[in-house]
Amino acid sequence: RMAAAPPSYCFVAFPPCSKDGLVVFGKNSARPRDEVQEVVYFAAAAHDPGSKVECTYIEIEQVPKTHAVVLSRPSWLWGAEMGANEHGVCVANEAVVTREPASESEALLGMDLVRLGLERGATAREALDVIVALLEEHGQGGNYYEDGSSCHTFQSAFLIVDRNEAWILETSGKYWAAEKITEGVKCICNQLSLTTKIDAEHPELRNYVRSQGWWNGDSDFNFSEVFSLADDHLACCSGRESLEKQGGDVSAQAMIDVLRDKDSGVCVDSESFLTTASIVSVLPQDPSFPCVHYFTGTPDPSRSIFKPFIFVDDVKLVPKVQSPSFGNDDPAKKIPRFQEKPDRRHELYKAHEWARSLLENDQDKGQKLMRIMLDLEKQGLEAMEDILTRTEVLDPAEVVDLFYDCVDTELKFFK
Repeated sequence: RMAAAPPSYCFVAFPPCSKDGLVVFGKNSARPRDEVQEVVYFAAAAHDPGSKVECTYIEIEQVPKTHAVVLSRPSWLWGAEMGANEHGVCVANEAVVTREPASESEALLGMDLVRLGLERGATAREALDVIVALLEEHGQGGNYYEDGSSCHTFQSAFLIVDRNEAWILETSGKYWAAEKITEGVKCICNQLSLTTKIDAEHPELRNYVRSQGWWNGDSDFNFSEVFSLADDHLACCSGRESLEKQGGDVSAQAMIDVLRDKDSGVCVDSESFLTTASIVSVLPQDPSFPCVHYFTGTPDPSRSIFKPFIFVDDVKLVPKVQSPSFGNDDPAKKIPRFQEKPDRRHELYKAHEWARSLLENDQDKGQKLMRIMLDLEKQGLEAMEDILTRTEVLDPAEVVDLFYDCVDTELKFFK
């Protein structure tokens, strides 16, 4: 039973399409409508030799040092849909369906690989190497949803970005291929997109597909054609045109506008799926400037605001966008899994539910609230633009409470 993959969209824009030497990354995470996403920060850490790390379903070897990360993740699992690390690496994941059924056996989820790549890779290429090595060692598999009644499994695609380059990594089982990007605009969604431009691949990839009879070895090797189900590898990216229309001016605001667009299908709001969280990151190519990562922490970006986060030491934690923790009593951790669904809503999510119902039921008040929220967002965007254009070096004390204060202000408006 091949269930359709949720139609998430990820984008990256490089100069000359983006503004003033900036790399701009964005993702809408389309997930089951009622799933809660939280925004969590983990500081860099040193780990004892031989220690293990408990991922969503399996335990693997820990590495001696993990980087600081900020993640947007479905709150029942260990990994993340998308996030960034302190070195300006961003990773987002797409569930994809290939001609090989994804494994139901519990292994690493694509979302675990997002977090592992960020914790262990200081550049986009390093994160890619981490992900494919773990894929080779542990495989991918297990339920993508918090659903006790059926197992939804997918293969994974990733967009991995740093200040200099991006990699599109597409996988089927442990086999993979990747394309490097250094200019222009690129979009990936829940279909395979790699064709004949392959810059890195699994050493046995071509032998494997020949042995399966999927490729004769004579024609050009086209990854999507070889691995997609029939007719599935159509160009899927509706948001790309909107970004290309910006003509060398893609900024954080332009990326946010694309993620909010329901008409293009980029902002998913369907019977089964909703954009449950969004991220936009701005990575200056000049390493003396900080990277800025904007998170909604709430569903539907057209009714949410993007709040900035900058990595500094002792960054203030934001419990109001963190879901309650159930420890070992969590139904996601007990076997059989997901026998019940606890209430995972965090404080901002609950406040946002109230605001959403206001937007739906009281047009005037709703519109007024939305105007106030967008104004608040604009102030944040302008303050960040100031940080990215000034000549003096950023004082960490100036942004240590940045994300915390933005969430706090948003909550006050909802009150």
